[in-house]
Amino acid sequence: MTATTSAPGSAETSAPIDPDYPLARVPKEHRKTNASVVIVIAGFLFFTPTMFAGGQVAVEFAFGEFLGLAAVATLVLATYIALIGGISARTGLTAVLLARAVFGKIGGKWSSILLGGTQIGWYGITLSTLTDFVGRAFGLDYTWPLAVIGGIAMATTAYWGFKGIEVLSWVSVPLMLALCVWVLVLSLDEVGGPAGMLALEGNGGLSVGAALTIMIGTFISGGTQMGNWTRFARNGSVAIAGTFVAVIVVQFAMLFFGGVGATAFGQSDFAELLVQLGLLVAGLFLLVANLWTTNDNTAYAFGLAGAELFNKSDKRPFIIAGVILGIIIAIINAGSVLIPFLSLLGVLIPPLGGALIGYFYLVWKGTDPGIVYGSEPLVRWSGLAAYLAGVAAAALGSTFDFGIPAVQGIIVAIIVAPLAAMIEKRMSGARVTA
Repeated sequence: MTATTSAPGSAETSAPIDPDYPLARVPKEHRKTNASVVIVIAGFLFFTPTMFAGGQVAVEFAFGEFLGLAAVATLVLATYIALIGGISARTGLTAVLLARAVFGKIGGKWSSILLGGTQIGWYGITLSTLTDFVGRAFGLDYTWPLAVIGGIAMATTAYWGFKGIEVLSWVSVPLMLALCVWVLVLSLDEVGGPAGMLALEGNGGLSVGAALTIMIGTFISGGTQMGNWTRFARNGSVAIAGTFVAVIVVQFAMLFFGGVGATAFGQSDFAELLVQLGLLVAGLFLLVANLWTTNDNTAYAFGLAGAELFNKSDKRPFIIAGVILGIIIAIINAGSVLIPFLSLLGVLIPPLGGALIGYFYLVWKGTDPGIVYGSEPLVRWSGLAAYLAGVAAAALGSTFDFGIPAVQGIIVAIIVAPLAAMIEKRMSGARVTA
């Protein structure tokens, strides 16, 4: 598993090889099958906090309205994530290396801090979901030992790499699907079937924009980093199509199942709902499998971000450090700030992906620009301008509650990227390339 090499263009000459290439392109001969990539994506998308967000929104709207909003949120995420995934499939680069190419060596560090930091936060929130469930189920007064044990265990497959995540995903995805169908059956029985569900009215406490921001925000951070896995795909077009379908199916299912449970039983916390329904043993087993597939992907992502941030061609030390921080977050029960956290992600992260999409598809015309690691400019001002313009658009929408802030941020960043690149080219008198 280890040997010595140097990242392309790097000053390192004797760094340990990480088999997942955190600072380099994934070679064509090391790409995976379509089935391997899709199952890993599906495992990452089976995300219990997404169900929680779906439940939070569902109780505020008539159920038919909620389904429409969930469909819109899912379509936005699927389009965004598929485009991001296609970039990495065609270049073989991680999300943070793409950001480094677009924003420059220094500008790209913000991406690593933002994406890696939020994934550490999600690791802790997801872990606290598990410890809270187990604590309530067994009447435990202290759950911090569970956070320590669970946090370490969930990181083992990420430490192993893509293969470890894939193996776990093949086991957990069918199990979680079975649990969701089970809850659906019980929920429909509780309200008198589909007609009874559609007849239920919501509380009306959320605006449409806020509801969409919450549902998009649940996976916008992870979705922006989808390239960490699609870079292993053998074909860019297939990666785009496969990612789009996977997000449409799984993301909508997570929102739907969370909304069904919350609407039928008045409980948006999925873990608490399982206890309420008497699904303790089965729920515990299946919830552990689900949260594990989410958190090993999360740990993998912040490991890659740390490798770029500190210019080390080994993600594993950063997985260990991030897991420690995630365990601390779980112990202090940071899940109580989930909704404000989602709103913040909806402002800061989507414009980053928008800038990547705008630069790759509109400036580099959808082709690999041939960037060599270490040769990027210190700061690519046009990329940063696109990102900041997107953040401004998202922040205005969030502050004054109009539109869909996350979507506005993405669109503005995409539009500004080629315009800013053109201005930068004219001002420098040189062609904007890698």
